[in-house]
This record gives sequence, structure tokens and C-alpha cells, in this order.
Amino acid sequence: MKKTLSTYDVMGLGFMTFAFFLGAGNIIFPPLAGFLAGENMGSAMFGFLITAVGLPLAGLVAAALAGGGLPVMGRYLPPLVVAVMGSAIFIIIGPAFAAPRTGLVAFEMGIKPFLDNPGQGALTLYTIVFFGVALLLSLSQGRLLEAVGKLLTPVLLLLLVILAIAVFVNPQGTQPEVAEAYLSQPFVKGFIEGYNTMDTFASLLFAILILDVLRKKGVTDTRTQSRYLTMAALIAAAGLSFVYISLFILGGTSLGVVESASNGGEIISAYVLALFGTPGLWILAGIVTLACLTTAVGLISSCADYFHNLTGKGHYRGWVVLIALACMLVANVGLNTLISVSIPILVALYPVAIALVLATYLRPLMKSPVFAFRLIIAVSFVFGLLDGLQAAGLNMSLFSFLPLFGVGMAWVLPTALAALVGLVGGKLRQQAMA
Repeated sequence: MKKTLSTYDVMGLGFMTFAFFLGAGNIIFPPLAGFLAGENMGSAMFGFLITAVGLPLAGLVAAALAGGGLPVMGRYLPPLVVAVMGSAIFIIIGPAFAAPRTGLVAFEMGIKPFLDNPGQGALTLYTIVFFGVALLLSLSQGRLLEAVGKLLTPVLLLLLVILAIAVFVNPQGTQPEVAEAYLSQPFVKGFIEGYNTMDTFASLLFAILILDVLRKKGVTDTRTQSRYLTMAALIAAAGLSFVYISLFILGGTSLGVVESASNGGEIISAYVLALFGTPGLWILAGIVTLACLTTAVGLISSCADYFHNLTGKGHYRGWVVLIALACMLVANVGLNTLISVSIPILVALYPVAIALVLATYLRPLMKSPVFAFRLIIAVSFVFGLLDGLQAAGLNMSLFSFLPLFGVGMAWVLPTALAALVGLVGGKLRQQAMA
């Protein structure tokens, strides 16, 4: 007899999935994009939603179809490649970018609005305290903050809902001028900005956690698991879309609230101050700081656990200390610098995650999945690397003949062609061997 879940359980699973993706760091990107896009906000927002909502949704559904996350989806690739991909994802969402960003967002929205011209000394002191606390909590694998984390996500969501209603009912500013970056290709610019959420990477890992929850609830049938994981993904996608759209509109109506901004945290803080005064700013600061801390603990714990199990060397606590110290050091570059440094890396590696999701969907049509998967992943990596080098500022004019290279998406057509060759070539190989 197949175990089924009640509507209440399905909604709970969906909100849990939504909570996995809704990091406090994610809320800083839509407001700045909306502010810079101006009258082109609609196109930029559509591009952003594809990569920040659509691709993570596609990743979860693909994992559901495959019956597992990255290890299962990558079973047709060499084990070393899967290990490298997993390590790269954990480094990106761990000590390299996402985890340090939690401390920087907490500083930007929880401390900076109350200080006059805070310098590097203030940031350094804050990151030492923030990641010191995160380190101590991570030593117990985050169990001390588990209950707090479950409470904070609904509170953060409630605050965002109130903010969204206020933005629609009582916008505080006007529409800014279109920034140069959003003049010619706002859709593509928004598409690439969505990489910053890193949620497509995360979806390949979150699927494992969600499937584990389903198994603990007695849902062991693969088809039923896939159905519930898809439902959870759709609920999470709806929630994320609401948050991102409202924050885009907030940024797109904030001229006058701010005259210029270097990151979305500045815009949200200024908007909350204009709407609710200093008490609102204090509430926002407290919620965001605690939400960032719970996210940091989760990321540090997960990364330490992964590398401890992968290498079989060292103690879990040793990995926690190492990763927390790395986060502390990286965070001292500042939020704007960290985001600018992360963009070339994400531009280079995001196509690989997208290609893996694409290959998983095409798997039922493949006659030779080993050949097809390896071709698709290899091509996406090579051309994504070219895009990443260009995003890093290197002179890549030699490759300007490639379609979409000028907008940082040279990987798209070659990867699509590799998928076609993988499908047709596999059939030809099978016929030749017959």
C-alpha cells in the first residue's frame, strides 16, 4: 500500500522547500535590479525569475524524475567529475560566496544603517563576532538554532508580505532612470543577475533533503516521491515569485527614497525607514541578522559534513573551524566586492548545472546516456568558461564570432547542439554496434 500525505503535510513540505531557498541574502538582489532597470524593469524581472525561480524549480523536478539529487543525476558521469561538481557547489554556497554573504548582508542591513560612515574596522569586528557565533553554533551541527530557524522564516516572510503590500498601496518614490547595463539587453542582464541567488546549485542538494523527509514520512514509492517533490517545488516557486516580484517593484519605485545605491540592502533599509520609521528599521535589522545567522550555521554545518565525509580525513569540528575562519576572511572584502568577484565564477559554472538538469529531462530519449551526458556537460563547461573569462574582464574578442557571446551566453546554442548530437549520436552508435 502506497503511503500518501495529507494536504496539510504537502503544504508543510512546500513551505519547508520555500524556506530552504529563501535566504536573507537573496532579498538584496531584486531591489537593486529593479532600481537599475527603470522602465525596463519588466524584461529584467522576467529574466531574473527564470534563473532565480524557474531553474531551481526545474532542478527539483529533474531530481524528482531521476529519483535523487546530484549523485543520482550525475550517475552517467565519471565519479571524479561528480565529486568535483559537488565540491565546487559546496565551496560556492559555503566559504567562497554564499556563507560570507550572510555576514555581509547582516552587517549591511543590521548594523550599517545605525552607524555614521562605518569603515573597514567596523566590518572586521562585526565579521569576527558574527562568524564566531556561527562557529560555536555549528559545532553542534546547528541544532541549537533549528527551532529558531523554523520560527524566523515565517516572521521574515510576514515582514516581506507587509512590505510588499505597502509597496503596492503606498509607494514611497518614483521610477529611476534606466542604468546603462539595462539599456540594450535587460532580459539577459536580469537572467544573469538571477545566478547570484545560486539556487539552481542549491536545488541539486536540497532535493536529497526533501526526499529524505518523504522517506521518513513513509513515502518510499519513487513515483509518489516525484509527485510530492514536484508539488513542493511548485509551492516554493510561487512563494519565491511573490517575494522577488514585490522586491523588484520596491526597487523600481525607490527614486527619492534613495538617490543611488550600490546594493539592494541599502534600498530595503531606506524604504523600511521611509515607511515605518526607526522602529521598523530595528525590527528589520533584528530579523535579517538572525535569519542570516541561521543560514550561515546551516551552510557551515553542511559544508563541514560534506567535506568530512568526502575526504574521510579530519574531524567534523575541525572542518567547521576551517570553513568558519575562511568565511570570516572572505567577508572582509565587503558585500559589493564579493558580489562582483562571484559573478564571473557563477557565469562560468551555472551553465553546467543547467546542462545537467537539461540532460536529466532528456534521459528517457537517450539511447546512450553515458555518451550524451558527458558530451552535454563537457560542452556547457567549455563555453561557460569562455563566458566566465569574459565576465572577469579578460579580452576574449577572439571568440566574438560565437552567437550570444557578447551578452555572456555563448554556452546556450553549443549546449543545445550537444544535446541534439547526444540524442542522435547515441542512436547512431547503437545502430553501428548492432
